[in-house]
Amino acid sequence: MLESRDHLDPPPRRILIGAPAGAGKTTLAREIENRTGLPHTEIDALFHGPGWTVRPRFHAEVDAFTARERWVTEWQYTTQLGPLLPERADTLVWLDLPVHVHMVRLVRRTLHRRRHRVPLWNGNIEPPLGTILTDPEHIVRWGWNGRKKMRGRVVDAVSAYPHLRVVRLRSSREAMLWVRGLPRAQV
Repeated sequence: MLESRDHLDPPPRRILIGAPAGAGKTTLAREIENRTGLPHTEIDALFHGPGWTVRPRFHAEVDAFTARERWVTEWQYTTQLGPLLPERADTLVWLDLPVHVHMVRLVRRTLHRRRHRVPLWNGNIEPPLGTILTDPEHIVRWGWNGRKKMRGRVVDAVSAYPHLRVVRLRSSREAMLWVRGLPRAQV
């Protein structure tokens, strides 16, 4: 497993970012896109239809963008996509933040989105905060439970996908260091 200071040769062209909900996958993907020019496709935007339903073309759209030579996206929806993402990626970036950093980010983001009724994908908004007590799939609970799942998924990926380089980033500082080490986009 590689770390933030390790040089990747050849440079990554198909990057998958793994982390539990709310850890900063999409933010990191955008930073990578800004630095390298690798096009970022936000997988949540492809998945969530109106009323939090699954969009019918989700799998086909993911299949299409991952067939390209260059991309960066978040590693999610493994039940729906199976091995498609890790099979096609050349690099898996595991954003393995300390629990307090991850959970503060997730709760802060959730509170902001709910309080300001921030429209998400296809007009969806975060549900009322009280649903954290009743909904086992509430995003805060989902993020908490996802920590252990992601760890297991990464461990499994190391053996199941030998072509996949895995970079483990344990802090925001390491993540930014790693991004700064990537080659700049050619303009």
